[in-house]
Amino acid sequence: MNTAAVLSRYANPGRFLALVAWLLPVSSVIATLALLCGVYAAFFASPPDYQQGETVRIMYIHVPAAWMALFVYSTMAVAALVGLVWKHILAELYAKAVAPIGAAFTFICLTTGSLWGRPMWGTWWVWDARLTSVLILFFLYIGYMALVDAFDDEQRGLNAGAGLLLIGFVNIPIIKFSVDWFNTLHQPASVMRLGAPTIDHAMLVPLLLMALGFNALFVALACLRLRTEISLRKKRSREFPA
Repeated sequence: MNTAAVLSRYANPGRFLALVAWLLPVSSVIATLALLCGVYAAFFASPPDYQQGETVRIMYIHVPAAWMALFVYSTMAVAALVGLVWKHILAELYAKAVAPIGAAFTFICLTTGSLWGRPMWGTWWVWDARLTSVLILFFLYIGYMALVDAFDDEQRGLNAGAGLLLIGFVNIPIIKFSVDWFNTLHQPASVMRLGAPTIDHAMLVPLLLMALGFNALFVALACLRLRTEISLRKKRSREFPA
């Protein structure tokens, strides 16, 4: 099945909401189990770091939040492109629905990074490439949410927001490769890198469990918010068929 056929299939809100009705409980259960196991493994089963001590446990929140901040924005940019090219209203509503979730992940990333940086670097904040580019990502989320609601015509707002998402996407590879391109205090990648992860297995397992939990939590929250956006659109217009 090609891309156009898939997009056409789930352009129907009834079919899409049926998918959401299945995804929501499944993702909620996975999120609950993964986060419970991940929190236990991260804070009670994994060892402290030989240099950072107990402070390293911030990693189990900070790193998955950072991954999700990048992932959510990337999916929003793809949805923006789909909305502009194929006029797929559900793609446009997806971007609008998940923007607050992505902003929340980015805020968690920045906050935990600051808490982690204080004992490691001796300061709450440094204006290096990685931290600054993630802060820009947070502002892009906030700017998108403000822009889509700045117009009386909802479609104009969605189109303007889509343009911002596509322009801002250039920041994603900058965040990813900033530790390789620039002189930065931030440590290089130790999991998502070419070759095997350099992080110890005892720390990698709880980190991946937390990442799975964050991903499943995102799916559940996205389902809830997108279902709400569809309901609001139905109330405001008759664009969707019954």
